[in-house]
Order: sequence, then structure tokens, then C-alpha cells
Amino acid sequence: MKYICTLIAVRDMEKAKQFYHDVLGLEVVADFGANVTLTGGIALQTVDTWKDFIHKQDEKIVFGNNACELYFEEDDMDSFAAKLNSIKSIEYVHPLFKHSWGQQVVRFYDLDKHIIEVGENIKMVVRRFIDTGLSIKETATRMGVPVDYVKSCLV
Repeated sequence: MKYICTLIAVRDMEKAKQFYHDVLGLEVVADFGANVTLTGGIALQTVDTWKDFIHKQDEKIVFGNNACELYFEEDDMDSFAAKLNSIKSIEYVHPLFKHSWGQQVVRFYDLDKHIIEVGENIKMVVRRFIDTGLSIKETATRMGVPVDYVKSCLV
């Protein structure tokens, strides 16, 4: 058994491809019209063909249920946050904030109300704490992770 990708249903394939390219930098790997594979392990499926595939043609597909998210990491959160803020159509779940362990994150919706989280690369969080003068042990304590994990982030 091998995990391949996450598939999400979309209302408008062209707009979805453009959104994922413009906002997250994902590229099309394969385009079969109603099914598109993007870099990063995401596949897009038109909602009509998705209904056929799951044998639910007469049922409504519920978008915006806030039950899951697509998670990405970014090294430069300040630049990414500025980029997001420049896109007027972005609907935020919440603005950029910092978790108790020091990681900056932002959550927003794609065009079909799927939640996207972009979190700061955890190695960048570790490096930031080390750069401010915290020891490896102090960084581990501050972040609530084992010392060995902090060390692994510094290699």
C-alpha cells in the first residue's frame, strides 16, 4: 500500500488551477480535463465527475464544512503573508498568528471553501529561537519538543 495524493472536488477547474498556481505556486503535473494532478500531492476533480465516481449524483456535495485542511509549509512567512494580503479575494479562516510553540500560521479558504493552512517551516522556528540566543535545550522546552528533534532541525 502506498499513499498517492489528496483529491478535492472543485466547482470550476480552470479557476481552481489558477488559484493553486497563483497563491501556492503549484504546477499542473497531469491534466485530464475533469481531473488534474498538481505538484505537492493534490488532485482536483470537477464536482460533477466526483459525484459520479462516488455514486452520489442526486446528493449535494457540501463545501465549506471546515472538517479538514490542506497543510503547506513556508520558509518566509512574512513574504507569504504580504503576498496573501495583496490578493483581495482571499477569505481568511484567521489571519497570521503565532502558536504557543512559536510557529506562525495562517488559514484561508480556496475558491470552494476548502481550508488551506500555511505554516512556517518548523526548522525556521527552531533557527529563529537559536538565533535569539536560546540553547538547544531551552528551544526544546520553549517548543515542547524533544532535544533530539531540535538537533535534527539544525542539520
